[in-house]
Amino acid sequence: MEMTLAMTDINDIKELYFKKGLNVAEIMRKTGYDRKTINKYLDMTDFNLVLEPAVRSKRGSKLDPFKETIDEWLEADKKSWRKQRHTAKLVHKNLIKKYGSKYDCSYRLLAEYVKIKKKEIFSDEPKFFLPLKHLPGEAQVDFGRTDFRENGTFYEGRHLNLSFPQSNTGYVQLFKGENLQCLEQGMINIFNYLGGVPTRIVFDNASSMVSDIGKNKYRKLTEHFMMFKNHFRFEAVFCNPASGHEKGNIEGKVGYHRRNYFVPPPEFDDLDEFNKSLLTELDKDQYREHYRKNATQHELFQADLKALLPLPEVEFEPALVVSKKTDANACITIHKGKHRYSTKPSLAKSNVFVKLTAEKVIILDQNLKEVVTHDRLYGDLKQESINWILYLGQISKRPTALKYTGIYDLFPQAAKDYFDTLDYENLKATLKTLNTLTEETNFDAAVDALLDAISHGASDTDSIQVLFKRKNSKIMELDGHLAAKNAPELPELKPDISFYDTFYTVADGDEKND
Repeated sequence: MEMTLAMTDINDIKELYFKKGLNVAEIMRKTGYDRKTINKYLDMTDFNLVLEPAVRSKRGSKLDPFKETIDEWLEADKKSWRKQRHTAKLVHKNLIKKYGSKYDCSYRLLAEYVKIKKKEIFSDEPKFFLPLKHLPGEAQVDFGRTDFRENGTFYEGRHLNLSFPQSNTGYVQLFKGENLQCLEQGMINIFNYLGGVPTRIVFDNASSMVSDIGKNKYRKLTEHFMMFKNHFRFEAVFCNPASGHEKGNIEGKVGYHRRNYFVPPPEFDDLDEFNKSLLTELDKDQYREHYRKNATQHELFQADLKALLPLPEVEFEPALVVSKKTDANACITIHKGKHRYSTKPSLAKSNVFVKLTAEKVIILDQNLKEVVTHDRLYGDLKQESINWILYLGQISKRPTALKYTGIYDLFPQAAKDYFDTLDYENLKATLKTLNTLTEETNFDAAVDALLDAISHGASDTDSIQVLFKRKNSKIMELDGHLAAKNAPELPELKPDISFYDTFYTVADGDEKND
């Protein structure tokens, strides 16, 4: 009987088959799943997100609020005699003394952390790194900070770097942040440009990809990253914590790309277009000598290209969908409550879906119908994005609030001056008409009709509606050449107007008689 498996189980089946080389029968014995189920997921090529309310991510360790204090104590121990340093029991005792009931962690949890931290602080193991051999088609990925301006707005951005250590070839994409959607979108852009996917990619342990780190290099991957990895069929490898040398090539590429492509900080009008230009610019960078091998990077890169996996037939959408509840103002918040986005008044205090991409925040109602799309906010400051036009209907019911809302600034000065001449009821009626016309077409068309009415000295809503319909109604234009090919050809009509001359003859005779 065919079963529906969790993403972790799907990931295990694919790794047993593609990485460890087990056949279907061996996988059946090892996992206990039937042949039909195993074949289903081995053949599965589309790992796009199914729109369902997102499950809340796993919380951090209860010890997190106290780690800074623990680290300070252990670092200070470096100056003390070894027999007068903190033991795990002493740290536990001192934390209880310092924080009282606020410290509610078990001794076992604390002891495990102290053991790891002491090894990190007091290890005398020499820092010797073995030179690593890199195979064609293998890549490394990492982010770096890069400031830039888009349409005059400053962003403390991040550049996503992907390098092929075998040839020292690298590509880069620029983003406003470094969340999972930016990571996936940047990699997809590069995959599509190259026409293939690296066979093996080395990452760090970012929480967007890795939710837990265990012993023996075990990594528990986040659900969405597993979907992304399985969709493109690459092998994901993660460095040991604090071991940047394990992906030394990309560490160098992060700085190289910043120095050569982002100094001075770039300024442009459209981020997507700038990213496309970066890919072609980096093609030119291949024609320099490899720092160690007797060949150009371009020559060596051909082996990388040849080893790439084919692109999947089904496109992958790098978007995360979460369920949110709106507040009394019909707004939702993300990014630790710091970024606030509007929906529409009718959705106040209700559940909505929020679709997150690298650039957009798309609000969907319970029927998955799009309500409004915002540009995604970035940074740790409190910010909000309000689409005031969707609140016009609500404002029309309370016209005195108009000047205290963001929609007032969307009107041109002529409209504002006109509003000042209206009494309460006429302002209410005008705003209601503008809202109706906006829903019929768009806000700009409604305002255009209002300005036309003002210029003609009109002061009633009927005039606004008439001028709106005149400008926006489709007028049927008749084409004079619509006759069918088999229509009979008619003779040219030549009217005889000589009959009308008789009237002039009669008139002349009358004059003679007079």
